[in-house]
Amino acid sequence: MILLTNSCYGRLNFRVRWQATQHEYFNRGHEWMRITAVTCVKNEGPFLLEWIAFNRLLGVTDFLFYSNDCTDGTDTLLDALAARGGVRHLPNPAKGRNYQMEALKDAARQDEVAQADWVWIADVDEFLNIHAGDHTIPALIAACGDPQAISVTFQFFANDGVNAYQDRPIIGQFMRSHNPDLWCAESAIEVKTLVRRDFPLQYYGAHRPFFRNSLAEEKRPRWTDGSGRDVPSKFLVAANTRRIRKFPAAGARDHATLNHYALRSLDSYLVKNDRGDVNRDNRNFDDTYWRERNDSAWEDRSVLRYLPDLEAALAELKSDPEIARLHDDAVRLHIEKRDALLAQQDYAAMRAQLCDAPTIPPEELKLMQALGLPA
Repeated sequence: MILLTNSCYGRLNFRVRWQATQHEYFNRGHEWMRITAVTCVKNEGPFLLEWIAFNRLLGVTDFLFYSNDCTDGTDTLLDALAARGGVRHLPNPAKGRNYQMEALKDAARQDEVAQADWVWIADVDEFLNIHAGDHTIPALIAACGDPQAISVTFQFFANDGVNAYQDRPIIGQFMRSHNPDLWCAESAIEVKTLVRRDFPLQYYGAHRPFFRNSLAEEKRPRWTDGSGRDVPSKFLVAANTRRIRKFPAAGARDHATLNHYALRSLDSYLVKNDRGDVNRDNRNFDDTYWRERNDSAWEDRSVLRYLPDLEAALAELKSDPEIARLHDDAVRLHIEKRDALLAQQDYAAMRAQLCDAPTIPPEELKLMQALGLPA
């Protein structure tokens, strides 16, 4: 289909193409369902199109973005996408520093969430890698037996020596991670959760939903891991002071894994460090954060099955001249920020330190040193 250059017609044409895409992905043996992805962003402009395109391949129909204090054109690109349909962009309503929880509280009242069949709360550096069926969210739901919630276990993908930022899909650049069943010294690994409309919701958390403590046992939701097994009882009822958000990872990934690209390239990590964290203002991601997530002992290329379709979907998004221009602006500003940071002595030293940091997780390195083993 030829993209019309007039902006009004271009936007209409974009919407028609997206409706055709929805029809394609929701008629592969699945009932049509409305799936809404919710996320908070700050200076994620270069990565937005990939995340949106990827989640559309999974079957996501609606996106609800909350942004705050963006300086790289993230908000402008989101506004342009929102004008074309399927994406809604709101300013983060937080008055203090708890940006994500305030946004999720607001999201529960928005139509995109309240009217969704399923809600997926995740960050822009997290990619749901579905192994079941045709690798879509409906296939994952079917494989897990259509529960009321599915919590999928993180797998942290290492930087693996990728220093320079490149404007190409993240999922095609990083192939190495920790052992999926072990992270640092932990056998229990964090999760993110798909939530069905009839979940007895008290409130959404960033990693999992919560129901009231007083809910009768027979009314508790059916809740599985990424293998379709019931989640552990302590996880189900959040039976600890930290409002538990993890459980043992062994055997939990038969149908899906959550690929977490927390580091990306070293260039992008430096920009992320300057940006701070969406949850807490001016939080620094120090050497420990990097080292804990830069274990490259394991190779996992399974997400590459999405790459051909993802590249085609990205090309389709960028066939809109305004979207392409705004994406390119975000890329330029990302690179300019990197250059400005590296002109500062502290950031130049940080870059050198991270380049030299061992890829063995800190806890494992301590154990090796205690045993007198070479690192």
